[in-house]
Amino acid sequence: MSEQHIFLVGPMGAGKTTIGRQLADFLCRPFVDVDNEIEARTGADIQWIFDMEGEEGFRDRETKVLQAIIDTSPSSIIATGGGIILRSENRKTLQESGQVVYLSATKEQLYERTRRDKNRPLLQVDDRRAVIDQLVEKRDPLYREIADLTFPSGSTQPNRIAKKLAEALSEL
Repeated sequence: MSEQHIFLVGPMGAGKTTIGRQLADFLCRPFVDVDNEIEARTGADIQWIFDMEGEEGFRDRETKVLQAIIDTSPSSIIATGGGIILRSENRKTLQESGQVVYLSATKEQLYERTRRDKNRPLLQVDDRRAVIDQLVEKRDPLYREIADLTFPSGSTQPNRIAKKLAEALSEL
């Protein structure tokens, strides 16, 4: 396995942060979550940024923080936000800066994993299923476009998924 960054992409609820932490432990690498970095650097939570600056303002911050992480972090496991792939410049940056793993999940799994979550701005609506369906339809082709590996985040325990993912990455 190369010493490049490993980027985890996929929809919200796919397990990028949970599996990413476990994967970092298995591979003895630092773990960085882009959304957490945005909050740490701005002193504001994602919902507030969406409320004050809109999605476009948030995406601007996301692009800058992604590049800063790449430039300053040693070979890391990096969990991205679900929408980071919406900008072509981010897709290009991800592809050029490391290995990209698309953590995929079914729409039903995504709905179940996010149904009580109050911290996801795009899901603060009455019909979460419809939003998840729309997001998956729009974003799935973009995740697949840049992925070096598509890996199901499944319904088993995150540490088992991370172990299997580490094994799959060693074969790339």
